[in-house]
Amino acid sequence: MRVFLIRLSGVLLLPWILHAGNADNEEAGSRLFKAYCWGCHHQTAEAFGPSFRTIANKRTPEQIMAQIVDPERVSKTLGYRRNSMPAFNDLNATEIKALTDFILSFKDKK
Repeated sequence: MRVFLIRLSGVLLLPWILHAGNADNEEAGSRLFKAYCWGCHHQTAEAFGPSFRTIANKRTPEQIMAQIVDPERVSKTLGYRRNSMPAFNDLNATEIKALTDFILSFKDKK
């Protein structure tokens, strides 16, 4: 198990615990997507928010995790004038990692 720190534009956001991906992590990510994200994001189609495919192809894992935790600050850091995404303060580091991995699973294969 490794611990690393998320930095976005020189701002230290949170410590995270990384663990190897596995079926439990994939299932947790899918479950969290359905509970927290489905209303605004879809896996491959644009909805109220961008699709997970779009997000996965444009953002780093650190940016995705930071957006989940502090969308107001990260949106500004990424150049957006407004933010409509809520912060998910009730997710723990393992859940945020699982959700991030699920989002990244939609990245185009090259």
